[in-house]
Amino acid sequence: MSSTPRTAFILQIHKNPNQVNKFIKQLIVEDLADVYVHIDKRNYENLKGQIIKSPNVKVLEHNIVCEWGDISQVDTTILLLKEVLNSKKKYDFICLRSGQDLLVKKGYKEFLSNNNGKIFMTYRSTINMGLMDINFPKITRRRYSTFHPARMYRGFIQVLYRKGINLHPNPHRLPEDYTLYSGSQWFSVPYEVAEYIIKFLDENEWYYPYFINTLVPDEWFFHTIIMNSPYKDHVVNTNHVFIKWGKEMANRNSPQELTTDHIAQIDESHDFFARKFDEDVDPTVIDYFVNEVRFGTEIVKNIRVPI
Repeated sequence: MSSTPRTAFILQIHKNPNQVNKFIKQLIVEDLADVYVHIDKRNYENLKGQIIKSPNVKVLEHNIVCEWGDISQVDTTILLLKEVLNSKKKYDFICLRSGQDLLVKKGYKEFLSNNNGKIFMTYRSTINMGLMDINFPKITRRRYSTFHPARMYRGFIQVLYRKGINLHPNPHRLPEDYTLYSGSQWFSVPYEVAEYIIKFLDENEWYYPYFINTLVPDEWFFHTIIMNSPYKDHVVNTNHVFIKWGKEMANRNSPQELTTDHIAQIDESHDFFARKFDEDVDPTVIDYFVNEVRFGTEIVKNIRVPI
């Protein structure tokens, strides 16, 4: 058995099991990683039997409905982190990814080994902008691609907040010495940081309720814990995930499906992963990276990756 520490990947998925299996195979092919999979409850019965069977793959039996912009995104990540910790297996890192990600650059295992103890997530210290001070009505905490009345009302709530009027105040508060941080949902954290997160939540019951009815809490919840922790100085402001963002009203601030037209951009980036891929949109680009890249110990030369 290899003496190299194993890595745990935790995946949130909801469709395309064939595509997910290709990603999983990239991660486990050299037996250096285990994959823990949460399937959205709405598709669990249909998908659970289609995920690749392997000693390196664990499909969670406990599953929930995981919705955009909702605390259920946080709940899903907590479930996955607890599943890894409850396995009693020691990993170097725990990496959160989605079922629409792929590994797109060689050398990630070597990179993690060379950066043991560091935390990789994007973050920024931000003015609240109302997202956390407001308890948004459930209907406004959804992804809309048109001028839906609920989307318009969500914007109206924030405009009024900036004018000093909070229609739906959040009754919960964080300590005065806490600074809010936000960033992309996806991260790679050392095993001991995952332990810290779960212990913190167990010992600080005041924290979770603050985020329950906020908008996109998954982009604030874990960042704020880590950046107010003793591990703050271990954070590197990148998650190594390539994303092409939409610019139109229908897809503003949403990751766009990647195609073969984006291969050059992805290859030229400094990122080890990319999202989001969809086999129903372009299966060719998926096979391109699946056939070229795997999670292993390949030595990568002449590639500058920011740390």
